[in-house]
Amino acid sequence: MSTPSVSYSITVRLELPPRPSAVSTLTTAVEDQGGLVTAVDVSASESDVLQIDLTIATGGEVDAERIVEVLRTVDGVVIRRVSDRVFLAHLGGKLTIESRVPIRHRDDLSLVYTPGVARVSKQVAEHPEDARRLTIKRNTVAVVSDGSAVLGLGNIGPYGALPVMEGKAALFKRFADIDAFPLCLDTQDTEEIIRVVKAVAPVFAGINLEDISAPRCYEIEARLREELDIPVFHDDQHGTGIVATAALTNALTVVGKRMADVRVVLSGAGAAGSAVLRMMLAAGVEHVTVVDVEGVIYEGRPGLHPSLDWIARSTNRRGLRGTLSDAIVGADVFIGVSAPDILTVEDIQRMAPDPIVFAMANPTPEIDPALAAQHAAVVASGRSDFANQCNNVLAFPGVFRGLLDAHSSRVTDEMLLAASRALAAVVTPEELNATYVIPSVFHPDVHEVVARAVREVAERLEREAGAPAVGADGPGAR
Repeated sequence: MSTPSVSYSITVRLELPPRPSAVSTLTTAVEDQGGLVTAVDVSASESDVLQIDLTIATGGEVDAERIVEVLRTVDGVVIRRVSDRVFLAHLGGKLTIESRVPIRHRDDLSLVYTPGVARVSKQVAEHPEDARRLTIKRNTVAVVSDGSAVLGLGNIGPYGALPVMEGKAALFKRFADIDAFPLCLDTQDTEEIIRVVKAVAPVFAGINLEDISAPRCYEIEARLREELDIPVFHDDQHGTGIVATAALTNALTVVGKRMADVRVVLSGAGAAGSAVLRMMLAAGVEHVTVVDVEGVIYEGRPGLHPSLDWIARSTNRRGLRGTLSDAIVGADVFIGVSAPDILTVEDIQRMAPDPIVFAMANPTPEIDPALAAQHAAVVASGRSDFANQCNNVLAFPGVFRGLLDAHSSRVTDEMLLAASRALAAVVTPEELNATYVIPSVFHPDVHEVVARAVREVAERLEREAGAPAVGADGPGAR
């Protein structure tokens, strides 16, 4: 039986005789099968029958089916309906579009549409920079994916990616009040993706690339950054890098070690791994060994992909070769953005005293965080059911809020590092401990603090580049 999770929760509508032990009989049956009853609602009652909606967190689809079958065997129980709460939450999608201005009568219609809109169209056509002030471009981000690397599901295509990108857009709105829209493209051709994003760019103030497989994602991001005048941010890379480096900053404080001194083993050299590496190096880490599916990365390794050349040149000062287990000996930090169940207890026991373990593979980490916590000083993962969740939602809403508020035309490493430092600083010295090295995504200050840090850097860089001041007056301004 697996650990119950809300992501596999069901609501069972059932009927049974109204006996005093009705509820306790049901909850006992569920708990005996490893489920967790989170709500009991009486939805109807008659003299001889009680209708109950039983909400249950389960460990997965198999566990859910078993629990329902056990409930069927309870004396007098009749199952009427079983609903998967995750699917219910997605019925009709998670997004809507609403008008910001009322359309109540003919005067309103003349203002927001013809003939009044023609004046605004002419203004924006003659002065494209006014689009940020007079259209949705001011506060709108495109969430772009080709569905080639979705969560832990792999290449499931644009339809499979759409629920995830909808969720991403919902998080933009919830945490940074940004209007984001999912664009799931029915192509995985690099040139076609670049062409399509460039073609729709006039509508948006920023581009968030998501779940595009490596190494194509590197070229797509680099080309779009070069060819567009709005910021382009690949969250799988830079969001992960920001959050992991912020958590590492605080974890090192907990164990009393310095960035420049520690030895780090990084498992994973794809989009997330390469970005985590760049961010750590920028933050001051000097001793890193990177491991991929073929083993330790080193200069001259046979068959090394050209995209990994810079990793081979920038890491592994000691010239190590071999496997993850070989590299981990004596390391202070393990950071995993790779594959499930590749780190063992024995590996952690061979690390330096007070080891730090970030097992961030999703949905199954490199080692069970509960098991790792028995041997490591600080443990973090991507899971919400353990302490120190490294979730990209800690980064991307605030990053884009800062970029949009600054009317920035680009994303730089300096902005990303500022975001990481700001995120780490949200955890005060009084709050910092081994189980709290990174704040909750619901911390009231996180997104504002990150946004402010990014905006300050972005505005300075725009001033240095000679860009117009943010908020400059134009036609219609008061």
